[in-house]
Amino acid sequence: MYPALTVAERLNDSAEILWVGGEGGMEAGLVQREGLRFEAIPAAGVHGVSLAKLPGNGWKLWKGYLKSKAILKQFKPDVLFFTGGYVAIPMALAATGLCKLLFVPDIEPGLALKTLARFSDRVALTVESSRDYFEHKEKTIVTGYPLRESLGKWTREAGLEYFGFDPSLPVVLFTGGSSGARSINEAVLAIAPQLVQTCQVIHLTGHLGWEAVQAASQNFGPRYQAFPYLHEIGAAYAAASLVVSRSGASSLGEYPYFALPAILVPYPYAWRYQKINADYLVDAGAAMLLEDSRLKSELLPSIRGLLGKPLELAAMSNAMGALNRPQAAEAIAALIYEMAEA
Repeated sequence: MYPALTVAERLNDSAEILWVGGEGGMEAGLVQREGLRFEAIPAAGVHGVSLAKLPGNGWKLWKGYLKSKAILKQFKPDVLFFTGGYVAIPMALAATGLCKLLFVPDIEPGLALKTLARFSDRVALTVESSRDYFEHKEKTIVTGYPLRESLGKWTREAGLEYFGFDPSLPVVLFTGGSSGARSINEAVLAIAPQLVQTCQVIHLTGHLGWEAVQAASQNFGPRYQAFPYLHEIGAAYAAASLVVSRSGASSLGEYPYFALPAILVPYPYAWRYQKINADYLVDAGAAMLLEDSRLKSELLPSIRGLLGKPLELAAMSNAMGALNRPQAAEAIAALIYEMAEA
């Protein structure tokens, strides 16, 4: 959802925006926090679900389609901007004859994104290699990953000051996304007492793992700082010498912006898109890959190995920075204006 929020930032002064999202979850709160109108529709996935859930999920999609028709009739948009997920399918089906722009955050699109691409007039991509996954390449344009304007205010000095960290010590950032990653959290808790002897740690646990981390980390000292969620994520990126994380789409845009070398741990129980994202950054020399099953045994030596080789770490940082496309949000906003005028 952050790519869409970022594009909305660039449009907000000159466009009327309505955000349509799913019922429940934290999406509505984050969108409304940015001052945007929000409408919820029922929706559910049908790919890979059990036969028992399929009828109910299909019924939700039908209800989502009917509500989408009602929203479109009332709001009368010039352009629809999709960033993926099954929630967008009812709206895409309902929006017959309207201009549609799809943004593909990951390198490989999932089934929902491939379906949305069929209904879309243009498809914006994060990286060039994504073109290989689309039949109608003439629709595609490489824009990069949209970055929030708030990220641009952070320098390393400002980030270190935000956390009260010592500039002479390296900072390792651990993050598993807004929901969290249990295996990463458990691995961090196991090595934190050793890590804080020579490093400073920012641990973004996600909401699901927060209470367990809070209870287990009370004696780690001031060099360890944990948060369930951090709105000022730019401070963490700017302060960090190295990040350990999953390899979701944000790693393709936010890490290059901060030239932040990474140890990437693709989520092993989802579609292969995280592995493909990680391979892209590893092949570019910007990251190393660590399988989830090897986290507990290899995380600490991997971190120490990289921090102990400053020239190698600097080369990874340079390689990551070379992938940066800082004007992605402006490029997508320009596409929206162009499509609206057409």
